[in-house]
Amino acid sequence: MLDSAEFWVAVAFFGFVALLLYFKIPARVGEALDNRAAEIRRELDEARKLREEAQAILADYRRRQAQAEEEAQGIIDLARREAEALAEETRVSLQEQLERRTRLAEDKIARAEADAVGQVRAQAVELAVEAAERLIAAKLDDKAAARLVDESIADIAKKLN
Repeated sequence: MLDSAEFWVAVAFFGFVALLLYFKIPARVGEALDNRAAEIRRELDEARKLREEAQAILADYRRRQAQAEEEAQGIIDLARREAEALAEETRVSLQEQLERRTRLAEDKIARAEADAVGQVRAQAVELAVEAAERLIAAKLDDKAAARLVDESIADIAKKLN
């Protein structure tokens, strides 16, 4: 039995286990495993905290983004209303200006027309006077001229009284 290899393997094995127990290796291994488990637990807790912080930051970002979008939409709506009001104001102002210029042009045309009518009348009067003078000068002798002057004086005297 002392010659068999199995015996010596068993003796070496039990000796090895005895040495391990003597130097308290299982306790050290357990302690190392416990430390490693504690480290992993701590890292998991830290990771959980980081994840919660990241979720809080993400929620805050989404809230801010929603507020910014609402604000941007409000600005866009305000700008649209202001642009519409400005366009309406410009439209009204342009219409008023167009009406004012139309009135001015019509007044100018009416004045020009009145001036033209006045000039035509003045020229017609001048032509009529010239024509009357020629006719009177051609058909009127001294005796008829004297009679006309006398009638005109009498007519003026009647109108003055």
